[in-house]
Amino acid sequence: MQQKSLNKLYTEYLLGDLERAEFEGNIYTYLVKNKEKTCISHWGQDEYEDFISWFYPRLRRSIDSYQEIGASFEAFMNKYLLLSSKEFHVRTTTKSITEYSAWSARVPEMYAFEEPPAYIHNNTEQVLNQLMIDKKGRKNTKRVLALILKCYCYISEDFAEKVAPMIGMNKKELIFLLAKIKKMRQKKDDEIYLMKERVYCQFYRCLIYERRLTIVNENTEAHNKLLARLEKARNRLDKMRKRIAGVRTDATNQQVADVIGITKGTVDASLHRLKSKWEEMAEKADLN
Repeated sequence: MQQKSLNKLYTEYLLGDLERAEFEGNIYTYLVKNKEKTCISHWGQDEYEDFISWFYPRLRRSIDSYQEIGASFEAFMNKYLLLSSKEFHVRTTTKSITEYSAWSARVPEMYAFEEPPAYIHNNTEQVLNQLMIDKKGRKNTKRVLALILKCYCYISEDFAEKVAPMIGMNKKELIFLLAKIKKMRQKKDDEIYLMKERVYCQFYRCLIYERRLTIVNENTEAHNKLLARLEKARNRLDKMRKRIAGVRTDATNQQVADVIGITKGTVDASLHRLKSKWEEMAEKADLN
């Protein structure tokens, strides 16, 4: 059976021989089966089929836009297909650029910046024991406990289980205290997480602009607009990074004191002495 032309289908639609839904379906079938008769016959078959599927929801609008003022319906449809194909290419190119940029940024993280497994260095026990000894030679485990709770966001459960016996605690008790301070800090941690997510999004936005610039001709209006957007995006990214760099991720001394059940002044003093002790140990290590 010979395929009816678009002009013939349109005439039958005007005469009422075809309902609107049937008319649109016939046009879609014609386009699928007659790629060589369209203005984009040079496209690959897979790309062409993707385009026609994308174009179909716009078919109704194209029919309503046609006016019989000289050009035939088939000529009009070819022109509409050509304009739509350019939009399709822009959309698919933008999508591929976005995916490429995201993966380009993500892949190095997967193979080079993986989370290292939690473990204790061979001299961790020795270092902790030295930190716990005060000037009078007494063992003060609460100093190290205060430090662990203050740096809770860097303490894994595995590390907590290993370090608990070194400070004379049951591992379940230490894990319980860490969970308690994490719950206390949940709202602040969520805010920090959202800030980081916004920084990541802005970073990817910059990558996308950079990638899009490589496929746009220089010294054109489109290129200049993209360049301006990229500069603006980079400035915003710098500001966001500076802001998040100034946000404290550790627990406050008051929160540590509340979890342990001691005064804030005691925590202040303990951490100050630990810092001094650490500097002394580092200085001795440098001399040796």
